[in-house]
Amino acid sequence: MNLSVAQFQPKDGDKEYNLSIIRKLAKMAKCNGADLISFHEMSITAYTFTKNLNLAQMNGLGEEVPNGKSTQELIGISKDLDIPILAGLVEKSEGKLYNTYICVTGDGLVARYRKIHPFINPYLSAGDEYCVFDLLGWKCGILICYDNNIIENVRATSLLGAELIFAPHVTGCTPSAMPHRDYVADKYWQNREDDPVSLRMEFDGPKGRRWLMRWLPARAYDNGVYYAFTNPIGYDGEHLKNGNSMIIDPYGEILSEIKSFNDNITISKIIKEKIQLSGGWRYKNARRPDLYKEIIGGNHKSDTRPIWMK
Repeated sequence: MNLSVAQFQPKDGDKEYNLSIIRKLAKMAKCNGADLISFHEMSITAYTFTKNLNLAQMNGLGEEVPNGKSTQELIGISKDLDIPILAGLVEKSEGKLYNTYICVTGDGLVARYRKIHPFINPYLSAGDEYCVFDLLGWKCGILICYDNNIIENVRATSLLGAELIFAPHVTGCTPSAMPHRDYVADKYWQNREDDPVSLRMEFDGPKGRRWLMRWLPARAYDNGVYYAFTNPIGYDGEHLKNGNSMIIDPYGEILSEIKSFNDNITISKIIKEKIQLSGGWRYKNARRPDLYKEIIGGNHKSDTRPIWMK
């Protein structure tokens, strides 16, 4: 399968604009031979700005899935271009709001996943189930941003049969206890055309890509799965994001990565034969759950707030 991931700079709450960019990049992917395309977390609505929204504003942003306008438009784009599309939005359902990621084709909704570790806005409810679905002959899973930080979520999704995990994010370039993690100064972004090297060093250093490399390839390697990582480029709300959307194989190797500062895509061919040759596949088969099922399943109080929000 020719897998494509995208990155773009969204506009806060401007669904019409964001969907127009999704259409443009989906067309680019289709014209370059991609079989499907994946976008970042809450790519239809934008993400970071919602941290300041009250309940009424969040309800105004939310939509039903699949009957809401944005989902229906995404289905229309998929039908027009004949390519499955994965994208994120705020879902409104039975009085609750969710950070939701959907997969559609021209025939309708294929899969819906609600983020199980939301934190950006207090009015977002947590999802309560994993998602594994069939797409183009592949078993696919979805984990949104923070969900991927908890290794049990990735293991559970892979044990449910996922061969490919879509990992839509809005991440990077925020403060952390880790040395050299911080915001990227606006001056680098504003000067990106005259001095692209300085911005690339900021994005690829410990604030961005180097942090991703500490854990993202490990999730793919340990579980013997492909990873489709997506992330916005430029500003999402007041936060500058580093992009670096990439496709990782079951060996933890990067197959392709977007290094552009512009809205863009990358495409990689993925093959199933590599999965059962990977170490992660063997290690899953060597597990001894009788030793640790009660330890892993013990009671625990969850705290998902990142340092930059505390």
